[in-house]
Amino acid sequence: MNSNIPPAVAADRTLVTALREHLQADTGQPVALVETHISWVLLTPALAYKLKKPITLGFVDFRTLAARRHFCEEEVRLNRRLAPSLYVGVVPVCGTTHRPRLGEGEPIDFAVCMRRFPEEALLSRLLPAGRLQAGQLEQFAQRLALFHDEAQVAAPESSFGGPDQAGRPGVDALARLRAIGARCPSDLQGWVFEQRRALRTAWLARQRNGAVRECHGDLHLANLVAVDGRLTAFDCLEFEPALRWIDVMSDVAFLTMDLKAHGRSDLAFRFLDAYLQHSGDYAGVPVLRFYEVYRALVRALVCRLRARAGGDAPPPGEPDYLGCAAGLARDAQRTPRLMITHGLSGSGKSTTAAALLAAAGAIRVRSDVERKRLFGLGIRQRSAEHHAEIYTQDATRRTFARLAECARTALQAGWPVIVDAAFLRRDERLAFRALAAELCVPFSILHCRAAEAQLRRRVSARDAEGSDASEATEAVLERQLATHEPLGQDECALALEVATDMPVDIASLCARWLARAR
Repeated sequence: MNSNIPPAVAADRTLVTALREHLQADTGQPVALVETHISWVLLTPALAYKLKKPITLGFVDFRTLAARRHFCEEEVRLNRRLAPSLYVGVVPVCGTTHRPRLGEGEPIDFAVCMRRFPEEALLSRLLPAGRLQAGQLEQFAQRLALFHDEAQVAAPESSFGGPDQAGRPGVDALARLRAIGARCPSDLQGWVFEQRRALRTAWLARQRNGAVRECHGDLHLANLVAVDGRLTAFDCLEFEPALRWIDVMSDVAFLTMDLKAHGRSDLAFRFLDAYLQHSGDYAGVPVLRFYEVYRALVRALVCRLRARAGGDAPPPGEPDYLGCAAGLARDAQRTPRLMITHGLSGSGKSTTAAALLAAAGAIRVRSDVERKRLFGLGIRQRSAEHHAEIYTQDATRRTFARLAECARTALQAGWPVIVDAAFLRRDERLAFRALAAELCVPFSILHCRAAEAQLRRRVSARDAEGSDASEATEAVLERQLATHEPLGQDECALALEVATDMPVDIASLCARWLARAR
């Protein structure tokens, strides 16, 4: 046995070995043992038992039985918020070190009991195998938005999520990377330090406005699993409150970063788009990129520390997280740009915009969604069923003011923006053209068209299905046909026209948009 192992850990390694033998005898099946730096996990055919090592590493202290019980209970409490079906509970380990058993008696240790799932169901396995569907990520985004909405809010006077705590971890990760010999690009280091200063006001506002909550804290690809076809997050951070009492956008950024690091920026923006639609948290967009860079730096550090410790070999295809961090920082230098959509109901505006935002890496704001949000309605709730007058002139004025506010926030943070609305009135289009001019960003109009028969078929089918935010009916379409104000000659020069009766070449459309100057 390694002479460097502390006595308490050595004793519990004996306990774990004996418990493994007990479980093998009890189930009649092999029991696998997985070891991490802070825990042991015993895998039976149906269940997993995680025991915490009686160690202290600065950020964790599991040396006492009471501490291990507490953190086992915290792990179950916290993870049941997002994965109630996976976490069975805390199980006492009784008996002796050499003859342990699970169940009643005087506890000598505690274990978290989970339902076991196949490794192939992890998001980190689904993605490279090509078995992840964008719809699964969008569904998870909805669940995450609801989870964040219901999560406990940090007190404004607490240190959690404030300017000092929000900015420091990124700087610390850079320092630790340099200390172990990693070659961090100077422009990346400069960007992190500059953003730490520039975002202080934003972080303070986020903290005061309730964006800092008890989150998951560790939303990378290996901590999401498909359970009954739905993505479920597990293994959140229970041992250090400061790592989970964070800005909700830091939670989001971990997953968007990891998807980008694995070469799937398109899925990252599909997930982000769905999250923003369900949460409405466009005020968090300015801090998103910093959190993505921070998350990439931490993953880069973890990978290097694991390699130095001689741990398990990195999984095949593990990304270059340091390179990812540098790339994300460089993305901040891109020219932001504003696009509005234009077209009758059923012309394919939202479908095309969704594909375009994934290809271009853009933030989208949808009028159908934000209009309902102003009246407290969910995306798929119908206004008539709730007796909400959401299509009055005043409601429309408020809706477009909200769209402009969200667009302005994202543009000033350096993101390309697509405002997804019909924009059938010239004055509405001119207002956003003026916004682009004010912010000195390129302005484009995505003009979607289709044959009238196609419009009617799409509107009728969508209305019958009732699964989209749009409430347009055939009667609404008829009014639009009679009253809409076509693009003027000056606007046609700014338009990217697509016929959606046939498949749209999104790559070409994206290239045309991003190539446009002012």
